[in-house]
Amino acid sequence: MESMGLGGCVVSKNILNGLGNVKWCIRESSRNELDNGWRFLSDIDTDDFLADSSNMAVCDWGTIVNIEPAVIEIFYMPVGTDIMLVNENNLKKFVNTETGVEI
Repeated sequence: MESMGLGGCVVSKNILNGLGNVKWCIRESSRNELDNGWRFLSDIDTDDFLADSSNMAVCDWGTIVNIEPAVIEIFYMPVGTDIMLVNENNLKKFVNTETGVEI
């Protein structure tokens, strides 16, 4: 997918390298005009892995959509969004990380 013009996001290298699947989707305040605020962590990321900032990378929104098309549905969710992508019986849904409620 070509650049969608929707900015960049911070993504775990486990996702970018095909080692882990998108699991946690967090939207923070943008750090600059190119940052859309989205942060994506994988299902295999550990605290030690995440403590090393070199394990994260900035990529275009289109790159993360190519890896996990379901995230296109959450782009316009507000800053402060903290959700998980859950795959049950080959059906994907987003769930609020704190409450467990499907969104």
